[in-house]
This record gives sequence, structure tokens and C-alpha cells, in this order.
Amino acid sequence: MSTSAASPSLSRPRHGRMIAGVCAGIARRFGWSTTVVRVVTVASLLLPGPQVLAYVVLWLLMPNDRD
Repeated sequence: MSTSAASPSLSRPRHGRMIAGVCAGIARRFGWSTTVVRVVTVASLLLPGPQVLAYVVLWLLMPNDRD
């Protein structure tokens, strides 16, 4: 069974970016609020772990919008 509504692809928008557009692209792909994704990302930086590395990897791997 297939649906006719395709979900947006995982890409970085050209408009509405703060730094690289990673959070905006993730929010758009999953239908979440961009503000919530950004706040969760910044809050996660307070915890130990490879969050900055993950952000940079996504920045490099996520393509820009084709618009």
C-alpha cells in the first residue's frame, strides 16, 4: 500500500537558516517546529558527547535544496 503524499526529503533549506540549515531541514522533514529542534540541539550541547561532530557531519552530508 502506497500513499500519494510524499514526505519532504532531508535537505537543508536555502531560506530560514540560522547557521547551516541542519535543524531547519530536520524539522521540515519530520514536521516538527524549527524552534523546538534548535532549542533541543543547543540544550544537548550542555551534555557530554559528540553533538558538535554529529552536526558537522550532517552539515556536510545533507544537500542544499534544489530551489
